[in-house]
Amino acid sequence: MNEYLQYIYLKLKSSSDFKHRELKCNLGTINLFFIDNLCDSKFISEYIIAPFIRNDNIKADIEDVKKNVLYSNSIGDIKTKEDAVIHILSGDVVIVFDFISSAIYCEAKGFSKRSISIPIAEAVLKGPREGFNEVIVDNISLIRRKIKNGNLTVELQLLGEKSNTTVALIYLKGSAPNNLVDYIKKKLSSINLDFLLDINYIQEQLQCKYTCFDTIGYTEKPDIASSKILEGKVVVLVDGTPFALIAPYFFIENFQTADDYYLNKYYSNFTRLLRIFAFMISLFLPGIYVALTTHHFSLVPLEFIFRLAASRADVPLPLAVEVVIMTFFFIFLREAGIRLPQPIGQAISIVGALILGDAAVGAGLASQSTVIIVALSAITSFLTPKLNTAMIFWEFIVIVLSSLLGLMGFFMAIFIFCAHVGSLNSCGYSYFMPFTTSEQFDYRDLAARDNLQDISKNMLQTDEDERK
Repeated sequence: MNEYLQYIYLKLKSSSDFKHRELKCNLGTINLFFIDNLCDSKFISEYIIAPFIRNDNIKADIEDVKKNVLYSNSIGDIKTKEDAVIHILSGDVVIVFDFISSAIYCEAKGFSKRSISIPIAEAVLKGPREGFNEVIVDNISLIRRKIKNGNLTVELQLLGEKSNTTVALIYLKGSAPNNLVDYIKKKLSSINLDFLLDINYIQEQLQCKYTCFDTIGYTEKPDIASSKILEGKVVVLVDGTPFALIAPYFFIENFQTADDYYLNKYYSNFTRLLRIFAFMISLFLPGIYVALTTHHFSLVPLEFIFRLAASRADVPLPLAVEVVIMTFFFIFLREAGIRLPQPIGQAISIVGALILGDAAVGAGLASQSTVIIVALSAITSFLTPKLNTAMIFWEFIVIVLSSLLGLMGFFMAIFIFCAHVGSLNSCGYSYFMPFTTSEQFDYRDLAARDNLQDISKNMLQTDEDERK
């Protein structure tokens, strides 16, 4: 028995959806192997099986079979026995001949998949509505439709010893720095996992360690991924994940959205500044509130001090503890709203916030001013969703230092925050770029964007010497 036949049977014979079809020809037996629910049965019947049955003069030449017998548009050679099994499990038909030592495969994928739909997490008022799905071939095609450039390079590889997951590395040759491409290739080749089921397995390997900030970006919109590729960045796709990784990724990009480039420039600039201001409110407002009302109440207007003292007269807890408890309440509500089904989650998050806030004031656990401060901090955090995780941790750090040392602790927390963010890097580039560049500083798309035609298209190349 052919070595391919033995190995394929050994690996797949116990699977009920594994199919083997034998065809007789003038020279011997032709064996077809495929997974039933991964392939298109009609395609196999019309373009693979029918040509073999109708042809009465098949030659013992694999190239003649590929050129003159099969009708499939995607045919390739099987290199190893393991390669044959991977092709079968990927939705291809593997063809093994008794009279030819080599084997071939034909692409016949026909599995069910989610259609291209509107991305939920990155909705836009104006612009493309397409979003990635879980099929890597579809995701690559969405990018290729937007970038019709011969230099667009797509490199595929399999990761995960047991899962054999397809990973695509996409970049624009000539725009993406060679050092960046080599760095990511080296990182991917060093990944040693039994299985790779989600893109986060790769993100953890690429991003900076020991930080809650995402130093590797992600998106579910093909237009954003395409724009990053045209800027000279690298995009990574994983089969089975409707998100794309973007490397490198900089801190300022957390405040940029797709709408910034699709809506009126002046309105876009206003909303971007609003997001930056909301980030500072969410991160620093509870801390400075604790610092002023605990250690430096002389800096607070007298009328507000009297109102604050009256509202806190029945609250037995220290102010810092009160703020922390209310912050946890809002975190619980936000997590509950995310995990529950969408219609129920929205109702619970709104009603829960009203009930808990009113109940906390009535029970004497918090004052009205504290509820307002914490609620404002929670609401403003929704304007920068990609920074939510990091802001939760740093908000508590600011509150603790402010409660212990007052304004000195508050400014110390700001210094530690800036030092931490400034020490991070993304694939060798400073996370604070372009603020860390000393030459050719590009200001046209930072806190405010310039005209679209004037925005730099390739910041990475001009700043390559600034890499760390």
